Amino acid sequence: MIVAHIAFGHGLNHHGSQWPSIWRLSMFGQKGKGSEMLVHRRWDSLGSADLGWLRAKHHFAVSADDNPEHGALDPLIVWNDDEIAVGGGFPMHGHRDVEIITYVRQGVVGHCDTLGSEGTINAGDVQVMSAGTGIRHSEFNKSDVPLKLYQIWLLPRVAGGAPRWDTKPFPRNDRSGRFVVLASGFPEDEGALPIRADARLLCATLKAGESIRQDLSSSSCAYLTVASGRIEINGESMGSLDGAAITQVQAVDITALEDSELVMVDTGKV
Repeated sequence: MIVAHIAFGHGLNHHGSQWPSIWRLSMFGQKGKGSEMLVHRRWDSLGSADLGWLRAKHHFAVSADDNPEHGALDPLIVWNDDEIAVGGGFPMHGHRDVEIITYVRQGVVGHCDTLGSEGTINAGDVQVMSAGTGIRHSEFNKSDVPLKLYQIWLLPRVAGGAPRWDTKPFPRNDRSGRFVVLASGFPEDEGALPIRADARLLCATLKAGESIRQDLSSSSCAYLTVASGRIEINGESMGSLDGAAITQVQAVDITALEDSELVMVDTGKV
């Protein structure tokens, strides 16, 4: 989605390639034993960029100035928390060989691309784009409030393929008290937007005091963010907009300390 943003001018090029340092997994704030690990990435420890019309936090290191301990979780290579001013946005620019998921937390995104696709994505909804052999697109804030979104990049299962774009509304009420899969590269996740990566995007909303347990694949990894609220996950307290890198953990037990919205990418089959 970004052409001028520092996160995409450094460390990642338009072909989706990355610096070797991106792959390192931090040991900072780890919770667990043996090979199991939950690494808390606090909001104030994340790399950032401020272009005036765009303010961004980088959950994964995508610039030389970012926290080098915040490595990627293959195939998950970028997770940016972007805030775009009213009237601001990214003009037409290109990508290839990367899967891009946009989760809108506040406001409305206006999308258009060289496939002829046009659409608006509202808060709580998702758009997916498989860049494939190449696509150009633009994304702008079409609302009268600052646009807040997560921009998530994954390496595709196989390079190439025809580019594609899609979006779908996902009512937030449908994910109350449980995780719901919104986008997925696994065929068993019926109803989810399709992507070409071994991963799924899940979202949940919890009321204060509510608890859930989510099974994960112990042979893969996941990344969870607190889009709003505060939670406790496997004994670790997380604040609003914090993230957690989760590796080789069979399940996470989450309790909402206040009304919360959670967004997670899981890279394996359960």
